[in-house]
Amino acid sequence: MKVILTHTAERDFQRLSSPIRKKALKQLHYLAANLRHPSLRVKKMAGSTHVWEARIDYHYRFTFQKNDDSFIIRKFGPHDEGLGKP
Repeated sequence: MKVILTHTAERDFQRLSSPIRKKALKQLHYLAANLRHPSLRVKKMAGSTHVWEARIDYHYRFTFQKNDDSFIIRKFGPHDEGLGKP
């Protein structure tokens, strides 16, 4: 499957530190190959029917939407604070 970054996701990605960017790239590779890869810990975001969350590491996550042939990455950020959670 293809991975597409929104303009916001591209901006968020550039703001991440170099080590976190490297981890994010690895996780995006896993996402493209296997949505159910254990290190991603994919789950639906609370209150949403079409937005999903996946793990970069203990502190960072990214959100995405699934289409038939691609994943659209919406946002990268710190867990809770950066992903629009209360």
